[in-house]
Amino acid sequence: MTKKEELSASLVPRAVRVASLLSEGEELSGDDQGDEDESDPAYEGVPNGGWHTSSLSSSLPSSLRTPELLPYPMDGLAGGPRPAAPVIKAGWLDKNPPQGSYIYQKRWVRLDSDYLRYFDSNKDAYSKRFVSVACISRVAAIGDQKFEVITNNRTFAFRAESDAERREWIQALQQAVAEQRARARLSSAHPLGICGPELPDRSGSLELRGFKNKLYVVVVGDKVQLYKNLEEYHLGVGITFIDMSVGNVKVAADRRSFDLTTPYRIFSFSAESELEKDQWLETMQDAIAEALSTLEVAERIWSSAPNRFCADCGAAQPDWASINLCVVICKRCAGEHRGLGAAISKVRSLKMDRKVWTETLIELFLQLGNGAGNRFWAANVPPSEALQPGSSPGARRRHLEAKYREGKYRRYHLLFGNQEELDKALCAAVTTTDLAETQALLGCGAGVNCFSGDPEAPTPLALAEQAGQMLQMEFLRNNRSTEVPRLDPVKPLEKHYSVILPTVSHSGFLYKTASAGKLLQDRRAREEFSRRWCVLSDGVLSYYENERTVTPNGEIRASEIVCLAVPPPETHGFEHTFEVYTEGERLYLFGLESAELAREWVKCIAKAFVPPLAEDLLARDFERLGRLPYKAGLSLQCAREGWFSLTGSELRAVFSEGPCEEPLQLRKLQELSIQGDSENQVLVLVERRRTLYIQGERRLDFTGWLGAIQKAAASSGDTLSEQQLGDSDIPVIVYRCVDYITQCGLTSEGIYRKCGQTSKTQRLLESLRQDARSVRLKEGEQHVDDVSSALKRFLRDLPDGLFTRAQRLAWLEASEVEGEEKVSRYRELLTRLPPVNRATVKALISHLYCVQCFSDTNQMNTHNLAIVFGPTLFQTDGQDYKAGRVVEDLISHYVAVFSVDEEELRKQREEITAIVKMRVAGTASGTQHAGDFICTVYLEEKKAEAEQHIKIPASMTAQELTLEILDRRNVGIREKDYWTCFEVNEREEAERPLHFAEKVLPILHGLGVDSYLVVKKQQSMEAMLLYLASHVGDTKHGMMKFREDRSLLGLGLPSGGFHDRYFILNSSCLRLYKEIRSQRPWNGAPDTSHRPEKEWPIKSLKVYLGVKKKLRPPTCWGFTVVHETEKHEKQQCTMVWCGPRSPPVCPGRCLMCLGWAACRSFPCAAMRTRCAGVWLPSPRTPSLSFATSEHGARPSAGTSPPGSLPVQTPLSAVCLACLV
Repeated sequence: MTKKEELSASLVPRAVRVASLLSEGEELSGDDQGDEDESDPAYEGVPNGGWHTSSLSSSLPSSLRTPELLPYPMDGLAGGPRPAAPVIKAGWLDKNPPQGSYIYQKRWVRLDSDYLRYFDSNKDAYSKRFVSVACISRVAAIGDQKFEVITNNRTFAFRAESDAERREWIQALQQAVAEQRARARLSSAHPLGICGPELPDRSGSLELRGFKNKLYVVVVGDKVQLYKNLEEYHLGVGITFIDMSVGNVKVAADRRSFDLTTPYRIFSFSAESELEKDQWLETMQDAIAEALSTLEVAERIWSSAPNRFCADCGAAQPDWASINLCVVICKRCAGEHRGLGAAISKVRSLKMDRKVWTETLIELFLQLGNGAGNRFWAANVPPSEALQPGSSPGARRRHLEAKYREGKYRRYHLLFGNQEELDKALCAAVTTTDLAETQALLGCGAGVNCFSGDPEAPTPLALAEQAGQMLQMEFLRNNRSTEVPRLDPVKPLEKHYSVILPTVSHSGFLYKTASAGKLLQDRRAREEFSRRWCVLSDGVLSYYENERTVTPNGEIRASEIVCLAVPPPETHGFEHTFEVYTEGERLYLFGLESAELAREWVKCIAKAFVPPLAEDLLARDFERLGRLPYKAGLSLQCAREGWFSLTGSELRAVFSEGPCEEPLQLRKLQELSIQGDSENQVLVLVERRRTLYIQGERRLDFTGWLGAIQKAAASSGDTLSEQQLGDSDIPVIVYRCVDYITQCGLTSEGIYRKCGQTSKTQRLLESLRQDARSVRLKEGEQHVDDVSSALKRFLRDLPDGLFTRAQRLAWLEASEVEGEEKVSRYRELLTRLPPVNRATVKALISHLYCVQCFSDTNQMNTHNLAIVFGPTLFQTDGQDYKAGRVVEDLISHYVAVFSVDEEELRKQREEITAIVKMRVAGTASGTQHAGDFICTVYLEEKKAEAEQHIKIPASMTAQELTLEILDRRNVGIREKDYWTCFEVNEREEAERPLHFAEKVLPILHGLGVDSYLVVKKQQSMEAMLLYLASHVGDTKHGMMKFREDRSLLGLGLPSGGFHDRYFILNSSCLRLYKEIRSQRPWNGAPDTSHRPEKEWPIKSLKVYLGVKKKLRPPTCWGFTVVHETEKHEKQQCTMVWCGPRSPPVCPGRCLMCLGWAACRSFPCAAMRTRCAGVWLPSPRTPSLSFATSEHGARPSAGTSPPGSLPVQTPLSAVCLACLV
């Protein structure tokens, strides 16, 4: 080729050049088909030459070392792939044409130490073909500047521009092959027998868009390799490979397809099934993580010679580790370590889990690592039981179980068996640098949390911290939840749940599919099942090819089973199936045609892995059974293991605290939510008086539990009893609609008579039927007519109707009865209804009673409502007038028929009045409120696990809200516990404790985006009680630092700073003066003859504890006062206590006490009745005053006598908030 020709070839635009093999489907039938079918040409006697053994740099001419090679397109990307094999030679060559054609095709050819590749262009990222250097048998010249690259059964012919260039290519290829063979010989001669080529992580056939036939795809390390078929994979001749450092995978629109995207090309693959697609996705995502991983941590840990080989099998360059066992392991052993569970081994990657590897942990592995680890854990391994790099997964699992779970090979400590001495030795060892001794003691049973005898440092961890032993602290932290290896027999009830008594035996034929690593989303066809002879004996489920086979195809140990699930019939190809989940994150699917045989197998397997503690769960059929870690109560520090059984909508549990079953009605849950990230998910189930946290320790079975519980907690049908229910057995769907209309539609003209939009109504009704608990109806998002139409359609579509088909006629006949007998008849019929129907009828009629109370506004009186709801509830389509009469009678005689007492009726009217007032106020101010009034309240602090969603009725007080939250979380109230509900404003950095009788709903409507409610203990209550017990004077007065916004209060004071002001507080107002008033000599009261500069009525003030730091207060004892005018304008000022030292009752905490005493009530919402004894005995309302003294403030011990000065108390120590 001339220089001009080469230049022209390089300048051909990419769009008009022949597309790469990966761009056109026909390419395989063109250029590369000739590669397969061409016959061996006759050689022309050109000598092949000998294989060179000298170094490549010395044997190749200088012209071969081309420093100006065009860059490989992937190499320039930021954060690109790990360093690839260096390019030995690259250039343009003519490639042999297909099937003997004489039209040569120009290709850009690149050779490195691993592959010979050729491309359409020197700018292409992906090759048309590649040949593994390890598969090349020889390279030969054949004349006319041509040469051949010969593999086992393939020959690739190329033509160079000149004999010199051909000679350079031959020498480069021969040298690369020689060095490849030398590396192979060195690998095979390694004493551990380490294999050279890396085994693939996944391989199989996939469809690739643009190709007629499937390709054979191999994922190995951080690369995805494409081959025409399996044969070419074994021959080492492929199409191209994709470096996953620049790749990303995502799901395509088709359920079986996914896309592998790179900056240069999108590869669209299709698998046989959705399950297979998920497996490919997971493998490719691991390859991306591998490509983006770093060797920095691994190389530092490998600097210790024992850490360069796997602690269990001896494989070279292990890139995983167990951070609690402190050993470095290979990828294959890491998978089996995960199967042991986090209580035995906590597995982390050296390359990917960068945040885990702190300097302390790396140093710990350098100090301990595989050297010290194997001197303890593998001190007595027989050669016959030792692992090799090529050992099977079953052999690895058995070895690691014996090594780490049972401690079979460990070196026993001299104190083994003496628990007290082990604990003492551990407490002594952690104060030294002897990490190996600490490891041996913990591995032989020393308690990591044992009591040291020192109250100041009660645990070994505290002792290590006291001694400054950072490595000991790191090792102890990583082993806080590690189980002690047990080889000795223990009593069944003391043994861990996973240790099973092997007393169950069963055998027979089962149909089995291949195990899966993810949930089975698609239906498994009958053809995918294989008939296997299965034997359950001695705690092991083994499956054989047939009943005559001696060696099992595989086995499942009962101790590894964590869950047993029974899908509905005909879920898969066999009518009856069951699923077995194991600790190793594998799912096994079995099937049978006979229901009886399937039930028998399920019962036997369940008996084999369920301990005696939970055997009562086997008394009834179940849909899912297994063990899960859980937490209960307020404390979330300690997770325990419990056994759970799901049957219908009931979740039954057996906890470690006691053997009694505890049922949870999932459809009656107040909350079902998922907290935490994808790696550490927690399922929160909130029932009346109880909250349960179920943790996702293993992703596979937890995902199955999560889906099953969510499905069981949702509505399962159209009847009332199949809906999600509230505390009063009223369907949540009815709750949601009625509450929304009550709070947003009572004054809407034509409510229930007008119809909503059909499409919106249908969508809303579908979402409510699916999961009404999670639906939040909000004004502005849903119109009241859409919600009312959804409620009517739900009631009209009930299969049995609200009044049931059996009793419908009796209700219609009762409408014709006259006088008092009619009410009695309705009462009798009401008692005959099922409980859910009866509760729903009362809730609905109560709501309609409220609607007709506003008939002057909404034009819906009792008669109009009866016309609408009669045909709806009795499903008569308006054909029977008596249906409307029944509804009209029930609304008119609501109090008598449903036995509503005066207190309930008064409470209902107050709620409606409050709602209407707030809506009027909201309309005047232009604001809109959520229709459902579902409030998020936190317990003790604002965090996800402390979050509670609660419905706020108009009449709910702060006391009721506090008790409700504590009741939900099952928090007991101890002596001197004072729980209060606080309004917290994050933007103003202030909080306000609510009075126990204060209504919550108006506060909720006034909360901004930066505010929330939290229930927590009032820490300063003891000091307040002391203050309340003292008989204070008539007024309070004193100096404080004061700041205000001129634009708000308009007092003429300079803004932006605090100024000294004198304040006087009495029972009616708070007054501000620029200077101290003189004292009256006869009684010590301040002189108030001068007019104050400012005066605020006490009832218009709200006091928030705290001052925004941005204002730079002179001291920390501050509070913020908000004054609301008659025009609902809010003005704000800030006050700070500036005494010589902190006041005895913190002004930032106790602004409640005196005012609450003045209203003869107690501030603590949860403790009102308990603390009634601290109310002031004086029948009069005490007035309040303030003053300061040089020695600080102290509460007075009694009432000041006439003629004496009152005891001086700081103004900020008095409750302004409670006088509001």
